[in-house]
Amino acid sequence: MADEKDVMRARDISQVSAKQRVGKVLFHILVYAFLIIMALIILFPFYWMIISSMKTYEEYIRSVPTLWPHEINVIANYSNAFSQASLSRLFLNTLYVGVVSTLLSLVITVLSAFAFARLEFKGKNALFAALLATMMIPGELFTITNYQTVTVFGWMNTYTVLIVPFLVSVFYIYLLRQNFLQIPNELYLAAKVDGTSDIKYLWKVMIPLSLPTLISITILKMMGAWNSYIWPRLVTKDDHSLITNGLRNAFTANDGTTNYPVQMAAVAIVSFPLFLVFVFLRKYIMKGVSRSGIKG
Repeated sequence: MADEKDVMRARDISQVSAKQRVGKVLFHILVYAFLIIMALIILFPFYWMIISSMKTYEEYIRSVPTLWPHEINVIANYSNAFSQASLSRLFLNTLYVGVVSTLLSLVITVLSAFAFARLEFKGKNALFAALLATMMIPGELFTITNYQTVTVFGWMNTYTVLIVPFLVSVFYIYLLRQNFLQIPNELYLAAKVDGTSDIKYLWKVMIPLSLPTLISITILKMMGAWNSYIWPRLVTKDDHSLITNGLRNAFTANDGTTNYPVQMAAVAIVSFPLFLVFVFLRKYIMKGVSRSGIKG
């Protein structure tokens, strides 16, 4: 009898184990199926952009869309995108604004984060709390007040109006401050005993230790300048247009028709640098954000 009970118990255990294995397999199948479906939904707009940039205008305006071009027209569409939209000028404008604004923003962010993380002065915590409170204000309100300010200063249709109003980012200051707080304060006190100045300590110690976060801030700032649309469209004209708002009406003829395949080709060209940034630098973004922690 004992042997029969042991056999039955072993059989029950094997059945339960088999059901658990089947359940795990089904769970993984459902998870991967969901992920694949979501990936296809996310990637389809990019696929549509690419195939549209290869179509002729006649094929694009058909009532029944095609999932693959019957006649590939890559060379003509992409060459027209460069010539009609003056992409080289738009690239240079965007690159200049992005580089200058990123460098100046890094200087302001580093100095502000160091002051809030290491220096002691009256009202530091209250001032930092007030800065964090500004993150709850809708960005549209800043757009209205900034527009009024730059109009009074006479900065309209200049590079200055594209760079200065958004040099300070409270989020970047908070991110870097949290990273600075993870560096032991004993290093700072020891450096002060040795007679090291604050700027030298910041340059020699804190910046190298916080380099991943600084790389993340640099990438995010450049991407923000590259994708900026509403503000440049409000305050600049053709000579100072950036890459995003410069493509808005570049392919619309006088009769109101838009050459959508050529426009899609221009959009693909503009999106390619951001795609490269995401592919090759995404680990630095994730590493820099994860290192910021929640201390403070």
